[in-house]
Amino acid sequence: MNDTSYTEAGGGRADGVSDAWTERLTGWLAGRLPTGWFTGPPEFTVDRDEIVIVGTLPAPELPADTGEAARDAAIAGRIKQFREDTRSRRITIARELEHSTGRKVAWGVKCAGRRELFTTLSVPVMSRLRQPERQVLDTLVESGVARSRSDAIAWCVRLVGRHADAWLHDLQDAMAQVRTVRDAGPDLSGDPSDD
Repeated sequence: MNDTSYTEAGGGRADGVSDAWTERLTGWLAGRLPTGWFTGPPEFTVDRDEIVIVGTLPAPELPADTGEAARDAAIAGRIKQFREDTRSRRITIARELEHSTGRKVAWGVKCAGRRELFTTLSVPVMSRLRQPERQVLDTLVESGVARSRSDAIAWCVRLVGRHADAWLHDLQDAMAQVRTVRDAGPDLSGDPSDD
């Protein structure tokens, strides 16, 4: 993989990722991840700061009469075993990808309906808020829902994400359609005097 494979600042998306970039990343992961780590191709999400790779682990084989506590413990054990057994290889792969993309790489797994992310990036985000919005944050802090304004903002974002999944999904689909239409448009990069 060369250093320019993933440095494309694609087509105006907020995260700077084009469909071609995503396709190359998918191919690179398919070729680079060891066979047998996951039950299928991993999912990944990308923003301007981080790539999060999440693979699916096979569920532990347990007798049908296994209780919920034992099943939860087996799933937790499977995830912990994967995390410990693959740590050095994941770090090596992450470093290669970080060098090529300029983004941090985080890992996670899904197993029997449980999703767990390993060490992920926490990025400060600047926001200018007027008094009514600041009062909302301060109310969350004063009531003990959040420890700080920063935690209150994160809480609000998670709440919106949880309750607006369908709307956010529709919005992401619409943005993908805009990229497709824009990419199919005329090439305006040439010199008009060439015509």
